[in-house]
Amino acid sequence: MGSGAWSTDVYDAADRYRRATGTSAFSYSDSGARVVHPALDPRGAVRESRDSAEHPQSTPVAVLFDVTGSMGHVPRVLQAKLPQLLGLLLRQGYARDPQIMFGAIGDATCDRVPLQVGQFESDNRMDDDLGRIVLEGGGGGQMRESYELALYFMARRTVTDSWEKRGRRGYLFVIGDELAYPRVKTGEVSRLVADDLREDVPVRQIVDEVTRRWDTYYLLPAGSHYAGNRRVLDFWRDLLGQHALELDDLAAVCETIALTVGLGEQAIDLDQGLRDLDRAGSSATGTVSKALARLGGRSRAEVSELPTGRTTGRGVVRL
Repeated sequence: MGSGAWSTDVYDAADRYRRATGTSAFSYSDSGARVVHPALDPRGAVRESRDSAEHPQSTPVAVLFDVTGSMGHVPRVLQAKLPQLLGLLLRQGYARDPQIMFGAIGDATCDRVPLQVGQFESDNRMDDDLGRIVLEGGGGGQMRESYELALYFMARRTVTDSWEKRGRRGYLFVIGDELAYPRVKTGEVSRLVADDLREDVPVRQIVDEVTRRWDTYYLLPAGSHYAGNRRVLDFWRDLLGQHALELDDLAAVCETIALTVGLGEQAIDLDQGLRDLDRAGSSATGTVSKALARLGGRSRAEVSELPTGRTTGRGVVRL
C-alpha cells in the first residue's frame, strides 16, 4: 500500500459533498455497523509501508486511538484536521514520502470491535479508512482498554521498508485515556489477530518490542474521562518516559504529531515548526510549543543512541 498522492482538493470536494447530502464522514459507523469493516480487520492481516518509484523513501506514521466511551469523538476531530496534518508533513517537507495508517482501539474483554487497523496510505484513501472505523463507544469501565493488543499488532504484524532497508524507525502515536491490560492474552490474539501464541506476553515486553521499530508516543487529551489522572500518567510514564504527552487541547493533536515527526526527521527545529503553525493560522502553537520544548526537541538520531531500544528517559510531558 502507500501509492498515490494526497490532494486537499479531493478532500474538500468530498467534504462539500457530505455537507450537501447530509452524509456523515463516518457513514459506516453512523449507519449502525457493529462489525469491523473488512478493510480494517486485523485478523490474519499484515500492514506494510513500502518504497516505490513514486515514494522511494517511505516514512511510516501510525495513529491509533481509543474509541471507547468519551474518547469516541477523537476520530471525528482527526478527520476534520487531516488536511492540516498532511499539509505540514507534505507541503512543509517535514517527512519524505509519509505513509499514514489509522486504527482504533477498544476493549477485547467486552467490545464487539476491539481492534481496527487500516492500511498505510499516501493519498486520500487514508480518509476512507478513517470513515470505515466503528465508533463503538464501549469499554469495560475499569480504567483499562486493550492498548497492549494494538501494540502487539504494531510489533509483530507490520512491515516497513524504512526499517528493513534503512534501519529507521517509523512513528507510532496512541491516543487514549486509560491503562493497558497487564498482558497480551493468547485467547484474544488468537480470536482477533489469528496468531498462535504459546503464552501471554507482559505489556512491558510488548512495549520493548514495538519501540525497537517505532518511535512510540502516548497522547492523553483534555476532554477525556481520565484526563489528568495520575494513575494513567504514571502508568504510561513508566513504559514510555517523556513520550507520554498530556494534551490540554484535543484540537492540537494533528499539529503535535506533525511537528514531532518533523523534529524526528531533522527537517525542522522547534522555532521553525512553530513559525509554520503561526503562518498556517493554527491555534495550537502554544500547546505544541510547551510539549516539544519539554521533550527537548531531540532528533531521531539522538533517541536511537539510547540503550536497549527504549525511546526516552523518565518523566511525563504536560501540555
